[in-house]
Amino acid sequence: MQPDSKRKFGRVDLEVTAFSFGTAPVGNFQREIDEETSDAMFQHSWDAGIRYFDTAPMYGHGLSELRTGQSLRWKKRDDFVLSTKVGRVLKPAKRSGIAYAPWTNAGPFEIRFDYSYDGVMRSFEDSMQRLALERADILFIHDIDRFTRGADQPGVFAEAMDGAWKALERLRSEGTVKAIGVGVNEWEVCQAALETHDFDCFLLAGRYTLLEQESLDTFLPMCVERGAAVVIGGGFNSGILATGAVDGAKYNYSPAPPAIMEKVRRIERVCASHDVPLAAAALQFVTAHPAIPTFAAGTRTVDQLERNLAWFSHPIPADFWAELKAEGLLREDAPVPK
Repeated sequence: MQPDSKRKFGRVDLEVTAFSFGTAPVGNFQREIDEETSDAMFQHSWDAGIRYFDTAPMYGHGLSELRTGQSLRWKKRDDFVLSTKVGRVLKPAKRSGIAYAPWTNAGPFEIRFDYSYDGVMRSFEDSMQRLALERADILFIHDIDRFTRGADQPGVFAEAMDGAWKALERLRSEGTVKAIGVGVNEWEVCQAALETHDFDCFLLAGRYTLLEQESLDTFLPMCVERGAAVVIGGGFNSGILATGAVDGAKYNYSPAPPAIMEKVRRIERVCASHDVPLAAAALQFVTAHPAIPTFAAGTRTVDQLERNLAWFSHPIPADFWAELKAEGLLREDAPVPK
């Protein structure tokens, strides 16, 4: 598959490219990216035919949205799809007093969670001001998962399914946005949201990768049945599926445990026997599922972006996927690229 292949976004009247540009890194995640590098990645992705861009107020305390809007401002608006998120409200503040971690030298805004109806409407309006674009196409309720909210998650989820849902449903019914959904780190939370309300889409960070396919049990089949699109971010499991099982490899933002390291080594041996880069297999596996139209990848440099684009179209023989399944490294019911 080519990264610029157009694919239908679930049941919604939108088409997205199979590869999409995730903008968390341009919010200066963990380390700073200068303005020139940020814009160069946007322009390079555009020249490569990429037409779906995902951002959020959280990414760099508003910096990602500012940079996204700046780089896309003079593109024809009907030529690309844009998503952002709600659930956090930003307030101007002195940089010296802001706790930025894990962001570096980010936007001059403090962040507070707010999943109320009014808070979500304000979040959306503020995002459109930072982007300075005429519209967003997709809105996700952001981070109502256990990974982010811990013991508070049940109450946060209930609040979002009330106030945030009502706000997003109104924006969708008025035609202000075309699709509404939830963006989290756990497929179980996505499924609970879909069981509660009529969401169009989800952004799932990890949880459906070469290393994890538990979402095949119930969540992804439900999405196929209801026509809900799933955007996969974090498809490298935060690093190890791009770097391989090297010293210091990251899995879910922490050092990879021994069992994960061993599984990745076994996958790498199959990759070597078929001359398939591990990262190419990770990228292409995800978008083989009929509910997943696009893989959102974030990069820090133009070189990284070019590698991702090349991996996305690297030839992979059918025997490779068959061997992964025969070795018990991939579920038998997992769709694979044709």
